[in-house]
Amino acid sequence: MPKRERKYRLAMLEDSTLREVFHFRVTFWGAISVITLTFVLLIVLLSVLIVYTPIRNILPGYNESLRQQIIIESARVDSLQADLTLQRQYLDVIKQLTAGDIQTDSVQSLDSLQLVERERLLEQRNEFTDAFMAQYEQQERDRLMLFDNTSSHNVRYLCRPVRGVVVQSAQPEQRLYGTSVRAAKNENVQATTRGDIVLVERMADNTYTVVLQINQFVTIYRHLPKVLKAQGSSVAQGESIGLMDGVHDLSVELWDAGKFVNPEEAIVW
Repeated sequence: MPKRERKYRLAMLEDSTLREVFHFRVTFWGAISVITLTFVLLIVLLSVLIVYTPIRNILPGYNESLRQQIIIESARVDSLQADLTLQRQYLDVIKQLTAGDIQTDSVQSLDSLQLVERERLLEQRNEFTDAFMAQYEQQERDRLMLFDNTSSHNVRYLCRPVRGVVVQSAQPEQRLYGTSVRAAKNENVQATTRGDIVLVERMADNTYTVVLQINQFVTIYRHLPKVLKAQGSSVAQGESIGLMDGVHDLSVELWDAGKFVNPEEAIVW
């Protein structure tokens, strides 16, 4: 008989009398079947416990979306509770105002308090504030009035050529006479003074060089993307002569009777 088909007897004996209490016969394949059936029953039992009992909620990764939803709903409930508290407080104040328990003009707003404090500080003038204000006014007057009343071309102040940011100052010692200004797209480029457009020249980079002249005072615009005035036309001070494209930086030069004038000192940017 093959070894795997042989039958084995498993007996349980009493230790003192060696009396047989229990026994059963088993073959090799029978033992394998019993062990397999036992594992299958254990797996089925665990599956039933996990699926149909709350044990499944303690498993990591199970029903993660439900947990996130619970957290979100909890935060929302807290927010609603805070809103309800604020609304109750608001209604309480309204009720007190209606009943006359609170005077409507008994509380000043923060802006009113700031204005009162600012007015008080401005009224407390001393010799230091007076000296500072006088110095500041003189500096602003000097910047706005570059030329005196006896100037041959009667140019007393210059209009800002474009609204933007100065990105490079003029350096006449290095033969860089223009002040570069960066401006937004479609920003107007204005005439610094009244006068005539004596030159409109297209450059290799598809930008233009425009020269504005009044008597001996000359304003040169370089790297102007778009020109709105033709050569030979007359313009008023502050009139638009071109547009920016948001890519090129406008270079502005000022010359008075052949002498260089620093645009940053002559123009209020």
